[in-house]
Amino acid sequence: MKKFAALVLAVWVTAGAAGAAERPKVTIYTSMYEDIIEAMTDVLAEKFPDYDVEFFYGGTGTLQAKIAAEMDTQKLGCDILMVADPSYALELKAKGLLHPYVSKEAAHLAFEYDAEGCWYPVRVSNMILAYNPEKYGKEDVPRTFGDFAGESMKGVGSMSNPLTSGTALVAISALKDKYGYGYYDRLGANRVMVESGSVALTKLETGECKEIMILEESVLKKREEEGSAIEVIYPEDGTICVPSPIMTVKDEWSAHGHEKVCEELTDWFLSAEGQKYIVKAWMHSVRKDHPEAPYDAAATAGIVANSMPVNWQRCLDERAELRTNFEERVKNAAR
Repeated sequence: MKKFAALVLAVWVTAGAAGAAERPKVTIYTSMYEDIIEAMTDVLAEKFPDYDVEFFYGGTGTLQAKIAAEMDTQKLGCDILMVADPSYALELKAKGLLHPYVSKEAAHLAFEYDAEGCWYPVRVSNMILAYNPEKYGKEDVPRTFGDFAGESMKGVGSMSNPLTSGTALVAISALKDKYGYGYYDRLGANRVMVESGSVALTKLETGECKEIMILEESVLKKREEEGSAIEVIYPEDGTICVPSPIMTVKDEWSAHGHEKVCEELTDWFLSAEGQKYIVKAWMHSVRKDHPEAPYDAAATAGIVANSMPVNWQRCLDERAELRTNFEERVKNAAR
């Protein structure tokens, strides 16, 4: 009996130790750059040592396709989403997948958020134009998105793919609203190159591209890390601002079912401390009380004041139509 009791005690102690060592796990699907994810992983490990937080990277279009497939199984592979396209948050809320939570940081936000707390803006990316002053004079390149589709850009322009990029989808939605689908036809007639930002930046440096439509953060990162001469142009017809959301998946749909942990993480990302890391990653803060802009960037308030309107509900409702028209009028026409 003594041996049996000792054995039971040993098993119980071992099981208890294993249980104590097990940490709540949270998986975050995100479209943030992979090197930024690596930095965030290290920070979160330090700030939340009791939680196991992991990121899964993909473009917004890729993540949307992944989530659509996972929905058929009644279970998503993530607990938090941080994608680029704000309109996607409207879709997921309407489908009943998001956990409502009123963050203690909500009052500090400078951008719109869901009244029930199903989504909050967590980072601001800006679609801008960029050129290389070592190859072209500033007076020789377009200063507006409208002129970017002009004849002077035939064969020398590049942009991201809205079929896979959430910010690019937002851009073509805003540009369609402002200039109509004829804008797509002009891009197609100019044989605009549709490719990744890294490829476009390389072509800008070599002079193969005269100007590119790209995220501000990609240019700022290259300027700070590599000392690149490439410059941002904030378009005179309005920068396209994208306040990308953070969302918590409801426990019954989430990978691990830790809504309370996700609430803590959301509060941190929206906090003054969390936003410092967003700005350090060349994106703009969503807070009213964060006056600092990213490295070499214009002031956030000034960019927002001269931004091109985006109708988020229309961006959602017309998503398939926008992608189809872009495929037919731009990508196919440019071949």
